[in-house]
Amino acid sequence: MIMRPGQQQLLLPVSPLFMWGSLFLALVIDMLPLGRIAWMPDVLALAIVFWSVHQPTRIGIGVAFVFGLCMDVHQSAMLGQHALSYTTLGFLAIMIHRRLLWYPVVSQALQLLPLFALSHLIELAIRMVGGGLFPGWNLLLAPALETALWPLASLLLLAPQKRTPEPDANRPL
Repeated sequence: MIMRPGQQQLLLPVSPLFMWGSLFLALVIDMLPLGRIAWMPDVLALAIVFWSVHQPTRIGIGVAFVFGLCMDVHQSAMLGQHALSYTTLGFLAIMIHRRLLWYPVVSQALQLLPLFALSHLIELAIRMVGGGLFPGWNLLLAPALETALWPLASLLLLAPQKRTPEPDANRPL
């Protein structure tokens, strides 16, 4: 297929080592002892959504569930709080991944805002049912920050897959 100018370029296959490494790096970033700040963006949720959109056959609901359990154990949260949140996030990202990839990155981010907000709402609801305290209204900043980080995450995580531009009259791709 010959690509017209302005269309998205073809990507190389993703390295499984890079994909899993980025997920584990996001897990480590979320586990940093920064305190429990309600507005802190969930980098692991961002990575799960990114790979669920771009590699839905490799990163699925089961991976999101396992990483959610890891976060529950690390934060001493009610077991299943992050697991349910990440599983829902992964499922919804896989559901919309074909439609989402048709849009530019900024439009993708705006379409993912409700998913990130729902994820935080699920975590908040489970925390409140379990007898936790309300963290405050600044919790609403976290989905907005995750949405703002989507273009940066797309740029960084797609960079190893970009082809080097090799102009060749015999190879238009």
